[in-house]
Amino acid sequence: MELQTAKGVRDIPPEEKILKNKVMDTLREVFELYGFMPLETPILERFETLAAKGGAGADSDALKETFTLKDQGDRKLALRFELTTSLARYVGMNPTLKMPFKRYEMGQVFRDGPIKLGRYREFWQCDIDTIGSASLLADAEIVGVVNTVFKKLDLNVIIKVNNRKVLNGILEQAGIKDKESAIIALDKYDKIGKKGVIAELERRGYSTQQIDSLFKIVVNQPAIEDLKEKITTQEGLAGISELQELFAYLKNMNINNAQFDISLARGLGYYTGTIFEVYCPDSPVSSSLAGGGRWDTMIAKLVGNNNNIPAVGLAFGLEPIMDTLKAMKKTTLKTAAKVYIIPISTITESLRIVQQLREKGIAADFCLGKKGVSKNLDYANTLGIPYVMIIGDNELAKKKVLLRDMNDGTEQLLSLNDAIRKLK
Repeated sequence: MELQTAKGVRDIPPEEKILKNKVMDTLREVFELYGFMPLETPILERFETLAAKGGAGADSDALKETFTLKDQGDRKLALRFELTTSLARYVGMNPTLKMPFKRYEMGQVFRDGPIKLGRYREFWQCDIDTIGSASLLADAEIVGVVNTVFKKLDLNVIIKVNNRKVLNGILEQAGIKDKESAIIALDKYDKIGKKGVIAELERRGYSTQQIDSLFKIVVNQPAIEDLKEKITTQEGLAGISELQELFAYLKNMNINNAQFDISLARGLGYYTGTIFEVYCPDSPVSSSLAGGGRWDTMIAKLVGNNNNIPAVGLAFGLEPIMDTLKAMKKTTLKTAAKVYIIPISTITESLRIVQQLREKGIAADFCLGKKGVSKNLDYANTLGIPYVMIIGDNELAKKKVLLRDMNDGTEQLLSLNDAIRKLK
């Protein structure tokens, strides 16, 4: 049998897993810095939950790309394609939650879709959402989290911002009633361009007049203020007002990498207001690094009542972030070890020393076996371990250890305490 992974999934080798852990640790740190609380939901959901009208929408690409299966009770199940619908279900099942409920979750999601750099069929999302607040301060806080995360990861990003109410207003002016279907097509603008979107809109049954009317506003990237002269619908004007309020908050927060983008649509059917998408212009990865928006009606629709619970959130894509960091050579670690211990006929004493290092919080690896010094140095060099500690009888007689810097080859004979201070 030829051993191979399923299409669209991959093994994560140690050097990539170290990077992944670093990104997740950074996300967790920032999420908690902003007051978000952790939540974990199941990978398996009932298919009807994911397909519900309040969820992605029956026409969405996400639902069409859902992996489905049945359990032994013949119940139709599905692997979740995102975390938001699961959160909505959780909130609907727990009506006594204290609001606003600010949660974060990191977990695997699955989509049976096309594969390219930064896009896989099994991938991780890292979500933040604020439930129970209609204030645009919550939207601004989401952008603040994004800005802080990518600063810590040393990535220059652009945060594209739009509002579904603005898009709905434009579509209404164009005489388009089936707004969700048109938005799914418009969401592909960056991928397939104007001609591709026009072809898809035509395939979906929209007239030339409707399409022309839509692109008179959408394609020219007007400023928010200029839209007031072009949009006359009540919903569209409400969206413009929300965008102006949001950007005023972002200015006060000193966030200057957020940009209004009239063509930003996001294809999921549950968005109701602000929408976000994050890109790194310096990266070969064309996929967005994060995306989300306001979804004020999903929970009520899942529960089956008219009591809307406002919500806004965003998902970070671990894989495109990692691919961007790798492409831009932001990390080269193959192991977390800071020092590699080589005992020379001093195993008993060296074991005590390596445990002391670990107790001090220093990640330390230890030679297992009887390789010579040169082979051990080559091993440490291959893994990129920055220091090697050589412990022999001569060193122990002087109550010292020999610390070698693997970057420049220099060696120092130090007391263990001095070595610990240097390693820390």
